[in-house]
Amino acid sequence: MSVLIVIPARFASTRYPGKPLVALKGAGGQTQTLVERSWRAAMSVQGVNRVVVATDDDRIRDTAKGFGAEVVMTSAECANGTERCAQAHALLGGGYEIVVNLQGDAPLTPSWFVEGLIDGLRRAENAEIATPVLRCDGATLNGFLQDRRAGRVGGTTAVFGARNQGLYFSKEVVPYTNDAYADDAATPVFHHVGVYAYRPKALAAYPDWPVGPLELLEGLEQLRFLENGREIVCVEVDARGRQFWELNNPEDVPRIETMMDEMGIE
Repeated sequence: MSVLIVIPARFASTRYPGKPLVALKGAGGQTQTLVERSWRAAMSVQGVNRVVVATDDDRIRDTAKGFGAEVVMTSAECANGTERCAQAHALLGGGYEIVVNLQGDAPLTPSWFVEGLIDGLRRAENAEIATPVLRCDGATLNGFLQDRRAGRVGGTTAVFGARNQGLYFSKEVVPYTNDAYADDAATPVFHHVGVYAYRPKALAAYPDWPVGPLELLEGLEQLRFLENGREIVCVEVDARGRQFWELNNPEDVPRIETMMDEMGIE
């Protein structure tokens, strides 16, 4: 099945304007922008036919072309990354059997997360979208809880059913647990990894669906699928010892740089 990866990159982020162009220093002291690190992560995924950066900003376009990326200019009216992916796929002429949204704020996304996601959607015949989930250890869960107490969004959590069908996604820590967990202990909370694989028919329909109250409250684009009765399959992935974090706030920059240094990512 032909696969397109789209990296939506928007300059005018509400929480962190200019985020795609933020410089991140790797283990060897080399500095690359967030959008370049996300593009390099996408390029490492096996079995992909094409990778493009989708943006509405000339600064991001010029930066992306400077490091060799293919760029698709999309409308500033796109409300989120999924709408931008839908428009990019249409502008490229369509025809891909799976479209992957690798959001431009996840430079630490391992290639096997995306490969497992693509395989999971292929196997889930009834699902129109797939997304990876990663079981939190105690250290990650405690970090989420600390961020929430400080008024920050540390990450998104996912709740899913017996068939791995997504039930809910939240910027709060769900499900609730009152237990204490050691840093290396497995917990019942799953971190939602902000990557999506779509079947093109559902992706094309998405911008025309109404925005529901849950999407408005949480600010999570995938809730539009659930609110419109579409099935999301959650694909559990294994970190294999890799640390994972998304860049949501300026405070995340030193955290991600520390992780890259510890993992030897240049």
